Amino acid sequence: METKILSIYDPDALTLASVILASGGLVAFPTDTVYGLGALAFNDEAVSGISDVKGRTAEKAIPILIGNLEQLSEVTTALDPKNEKLARRFWPGPLTLVLPRHPAIPDAVTPLQTVGVRIPDFPATIELLKKAGPLAVSSANITGMGSSSTARGVQAQLDGKIALILDGGVTPGGIPSTVLELQHGIPKILREGPVTLEQILEAIS
Repeated sequence: METKILSIYDPDALTLASVILASGGLVAFPTDTVYGLGALAFNDEAVSGISDVKGRTAEKAIPILIGNLEQLSEVTTALDPKNEKLARRFWPGPLTLVLPRHPAIPDAVTPLQTVGVRIPDFPATIELLKKAGPLAVSSANITGMGSSSTARGVQAQLDGKIALILDGGVTPGGIPSTVLELQHGIPKILREGPVTLEQILEAIS
């Protein structure tokens, strides 16, 4: 497979990416943290392809990126008041919320009854998400190797394995998002990242 690299700001980039995603292909693109590798969240086979390309276990859950709060109803069945506060405070941004999984989400995304969701703070990628729909997204790297903050870094690991890399320059964050689950209203950080527990507690107080 030839992997094409195209500037995310190219007038045709988002249209081409959407076509590839709609046909079950994989696309790598920048976020506010690191480059992500995405597939349409509702395409079981395409999502499974993420694990195949990365060489990771298929049992591990893959988070979903959305383009706006309206898309939440497509991926989760409920948003309690505290999670809503967190979403409105930190989205777009590097906080992944673990929420009740919508029945339409395939098992390839998560074997659990919950799913991680966030809106990335990268305007061009938000436009892609609005255009293509919710995407299951994992970091664009081979499992066990470092996450990539540039398109060339993605190419070095995934060249020939995916259809398209959208080049948005160096990602501003450089580290993956904070992953948070509210257990009976009490915040539990499942992965540390840019958003701290102190910031979370302040937002829901």
